[in-house]
Amino acid sequence: FKPITMAAGLDAGKIDPETEYVDTGSVKISGYTIKNSEEKTYGRKTMTEVLEESINTGVIHVQKMFGNKRFGDYVRVFGFGEKTGIELPGESAGNLANLKNTRSDIHFYTASFGQGITVTPLQLATAFAAIGNRGKLMKPQIVEKIIPDDGAEERIDPEEVRQVVSEEAAAQLSQILKSVVVNGHGKRAAVPGYQVAGKTGTAQVSKIGERGYDESLTVGSFAGFAPAEDAEFAVIVRIFNPKDVQWAESTAAPAFSKVMKFLLEYYGVKPTE
Repeated sequence: FKPITMAAGLDAGKIDPETEYVDTGSVKISGYTIKNSEEKTYGRKTMTEVLEESINTGVIHVQKMFGNKRFGDYVRVFGFGEKTGIELPGESAGNLANLKNTRSDIHFYTASFGQGITVTPLQLATAFAAIGNRGKLMKPQIVEKIIPDDGAEERIDPEEVRQVVSEEAAAQLSQILKSVVVNGHGKRAAVPGYQVAGKTGTAQVSKIGERGYDESLTVGSFAGFAPAEDAEFAVIVRIFNPKDVQWAESTAAPAFSKVMKFLLEYYGVKPTE
């Protein structure tokens, strides 16, 4: 979810890929202390490095620049919190209830890096596709055309929902996400011969019937698109509670690489490298 916060900051003109901030390892708010993964402290970092190293406090820094209401608006513009309308039963809208009270800073800080809210894999894939599609959010679809018995073919044309961020912001974020794969935690998502843009995610799982997270469970994911400069495919891999390894860079990222490699080669997409 961190790239969504970064997209908002880029689109709002609050940051660029080389904007720097100084990480002290934690952020204190409303009696709580939010720390980075493995309690690391990174010091002076650019926004590109924030995503390369997946720094929680870095995206909180971005979220604070444009405020709670505007952040919530960007999240909803990307399609989170509502159904996509895909032609499949049982779709969930996800849950953004924690973002209703714009005075509750703690909920917005944690949402900036994906905690305290829920989103579906389809919503996330659609959002990443929008970044790769120069900022245009498309309605996902399963059916390309309908051919009834009488032979009168009905095509279902692709439907643009809205422009979620500017083309410039989408291009800047694509470059950052490409750097995540080249230099950051997404190295194992790379596909030889192609530029890949994407981001790892390692999520905690909430307990059932009580507050807090189940320390024994995680969800590993990798979302991205390729070729980075002119995307043909967006893919998300989600692995529930991977065994023996904790981080998505060792589970979902390699699976993403294999799926994306197959797609690019099968459809004859010209190598970019």
